[in-house]
Order: sequence, then C-alpha cells, then structure tokens
Amino acid sequence: MVWYGWMDFAPSLVHESEVPLYRQLYQQFAVKIRSGELPRGERLPATRELAGLLGLNRTTVSAAYEMLEAEGLIAGQVGRGSFVTGHSVAGCPLGPGGVDWNSLLERSDMPPPRHSGGAPSGLGGEVISFEMSRPSSALFPLDEFRASCAAVLARQDLAGILQLGSPAGFEPLRRYLMEEARRQHLAGPGDDLIVTNGCQQALDLIGRVMLRPGDTVAVEDPVYPGLKNLLAGIGAQLVGIPVGAEGLDIAQLERVLERERPRFLVVTSNFQNPTGATLPLAARREMLEAARAARVPVVENDAYGDLRYEGEPLPAIKQLDENGGTVLLRSFSKVSFPGLRVGWVVGPKPFIDRLRQAKEAADLHTDQLSQAVLLEFAESGRLEAHRARVLQAGAERLAATLEACRRYLPANARWTRPQGGMNVWVRLPEPLDAGELLPRAQKEGVAYLPGRYFAVSRLEPGALRLSFAGLTPDQIRSGLAVLGRIVSGEIESASGSFEPASAMV
Repeated sequence: MVWYGWMDFAPSLVHESEVPLYRQLYQQFAVKIRSGELPRGERLPATRELAGLLGLNRTTVSAAYEMLEAEGLIAGQVGRGSFVTGHSVAGCPLGPGGVDWNSLLERSDMPPPRHSGGAPSGLGGEVISFEMSRPSSALFPLDEFRASCAAVLARQDLAGILQLGSPAGFEPLRRYLMEEARRQHLAGPGDDLIVTNGCQQALDLIGRVMLRPGDTVAVEDPVYPGLKNLLAGIGAQLVGIPVGAEGLDIAQLERVLERERPRFLVVTSNFQNPTGATLPLAARREMLEAARAARVPVVENDAYGDLRYEGEPLPAIKQLDENGGTVLLRSFSKVSFPGLRVGWVVGPKPFIDRLRQAKEAADLHTDQLSQAVLLEFAESGRLEAHRARVLQAGAERLAATLEACRRYLPANARWTRPQGGMNVWVRLPEPLDAGELLPRAQKEGVAYLPGRYFAVSRLEPGALRLSFAGLTPDQIRSGLAVLGRIVSGEIESASGSFEPASAMV
C-alpha cells in the first residue's frame, strides 16, 4: 500500500485480537515514528482517508491519532492535517552519540489521558469540567482539619510519629481499621491489613506481587484509565468484561474465567468508575461462585462504597466470600481529603505480608504524620460529621445531573442512574462521537472525558463520563445545557429533527 507516493507502510491489524484496533494502530505508528522511519514533518493521512484505506471506522483512527498526539509524536494543525513532530521524550531530543531514551522508555501501553481539574489546554476563562472524579474542595472542613492537625502536633509521641514508620502503616491506624473491618465482618481470623498510598498504590503492589509479563487479568470494560495503564505497564494482557447498568456481565465473566484463566479479577463493587453501576447481591454471589470454581482471586476495589446517597447498602464481596479468595481495597480519599493519600487492603495474612515486602522495596517507610492526622480526624467524630455533609451534597449533585440529562440531552440518549458515587455514564445516540464533539464543548466552556479513555476491548464512540462531585448543582445544569445544545445541533444538522429526551436507563 502506498500513500501519496512517500510512505510504503501498511499497518497489520488483527481484528480477532483482544487488543483494540485503535491501540494496534497507535502502536504501529508509534514504532515507525520513534524509529525515525516516519521523519519529523511528515504528513499523515486524514482520519477519514486512512479509515477508508484500512476499512475501519473513522472513530478508530481518531482514537489512535489522539493517543499519538497525547505522547507528543504527532500534532494536528487546523485545516492542514496531522504531522509527525519527532520522537523526543519530554522535549529532550536525542543528540549525536547520546542516550536513546526513546528505546529505553519504549512502552506498548496506552498513555494516560491529558486532563486536569481546570481549563482544557489552550482555553482561558472559567470551565465547567466534568473530567475529574474527585470530591469538591469547597466541602473540605478546613477548621476541623486544622484542629486534628493541632491535636496530633500536641501529642507527647510526636517525635516518634515523625520518625521512619513501618511499611505496613501507622500502627494505631492499622489497629483502628482492622477493628472496624472485624466489626463489619470484613476480616476473618486469617486476615491482615496494610495501609497504602491510596487504592492506586494497592493495585500497583498487587500487580507487582502476582503478575509476570504476559499474564492475563480480567477487568471491567469500560474501566478507569489508572487501572488499565497500571496493568498494561506491568505487561499484563487485559480481558474486558462488559459492564451494564447493573455491573459486570456475569455470563461473559464465566466464559472468560473458563477460557482465559486470568491471574485475578478486579471488580468495583459499588458505583463503578466510569459507569456508576453497582453489582447486585445475586450477581455478587454468582461472581464469587464462578471465581471459586475457576480458582481465580477477586480484587474488590471499593473506593466509592461510602458514597451511597439512597437505597440500602449491599454487603461487600469480601464479606460474602466464605472461601478466602477475595482481597478488599478501600480508601479515605473519596470521603475526606484525597491529597493525604491513605487507603488500605484487607486480605489473607500471607498475601498481605507479600504486599508489605513489595511496599518496603518501593518506599521503605510510611508517612506516619498524614495517617496520624486522619486517625485523629476519624476518632474525634469529625470524619463522620464531614461524611454526612458529603452525602447530602452528593445527593443534590447526582439529582441535578440526572435531571439535567433528562432535560437537555436528546431522545435516544441513555445514561446510568446510580444511587451514589461520583460518575454518570452517558451514551449519545448513534452515530454521534463524543470524542469529536469534545473540542466544540471545550470552546463553549465545558469539558468531559470521552468513552475511548475507558475502553478495554469495546470502543463506544458515543459514550462519555460525567463526573459531578466537584461541581455545584448550578454548574452541572449549566454545563449539561451547553452539552445538550451542542448534541442537538449535531443531530439537527444530520437529520433535521430533534425531540426532547424521554428515555433513561
């Protein structure tokens, strides 16, 4: 295949592969660019043209190009197309005889999306951002936090707190969390607990302990990018289990467990990120039975479980597991102060011992001061009082999000209706592409994350995540009014008709 007479390069795509086509395309272009075979300044085919040449959906090519641009390998120029920008790393070109950092840092995993809690790149002014799944800093009880800090700083054992701490965590906090776990029947006689720098470090430690390059891990699809990139960076092969309005597709999970025999399964039991779905009680039991029969461990990531705004809480998967095959991850980050980075893992003692060894190899010791402050914040009753305020605000913001979706999004749009958490998953009517609509939304002061960032093996062009917890109800309504107007305009230009939304999932 020859394009423009200058590039003799035909990507070899395997449609039956577990690796999505857009990621295969990205990987093959990245190799050519980094090797210098596609030199700086070379123009790439337009997305529509390349899609036609390869027999792909244009969205697939757009996703691959976006990944290349996120790594700085190409740059799009309005009205001209996409051009190779070179193969430097972080702005450091390779000089003659220098270290080839690109070869040393070569990776095949998907780069994380470039986004922040503020304005999208290149935009000024105030932006209503649905991008970040995090609590609102406006709700932080700063006076109460200062009081907790003062209490810790006044302690007689402050010098010991400021010393090097055990890699397993600040011992009084460990005891407090373990007592709570036993009280809630989350920890049995053979279980132990380790404090980590949030759930993300816990997942990283689990990957270090359990995985070898090439091992298979079963994950939700869609799944949050932090987990996807972490596992891919270790060299794991990801198998996605579709997530619907009520969590994992159990029938598909059973097939994957039997066919793939993954090293472990990662599941978000409550208010899954990005969909907001919660796994029903019957499905939790079915999942446990399937995992037990296949002898596959379950890693339950329950970072959002404390953020239930309505309905009755369900027992944790760890609580239901009578066979000791589940490891539970929880965190203070979503209900208190995410910047303190305090999470924990409950699981069988031999497994926790291995996590402690891996953590010690990574950071040697624990930051005891932040853990001591959080313990004081919890034991003083301030944490529970703050959580009550967070739940009230979260309920108002979730209600505003669902009502604004109903009011402003078009007919045939669908969205999840979670009872808690921080996220709502929206699917726009076909053939709309949430990624292609994003630049227009950004120009009008609204940002969100398209579904492609969360895809494992199923790319949903029309999907997007709305993270509502960091916004006020008025901001949520204003942002969705803008988004609804953009989507409606796109539909009108394509079909000349538009109806108000009426259907909800």
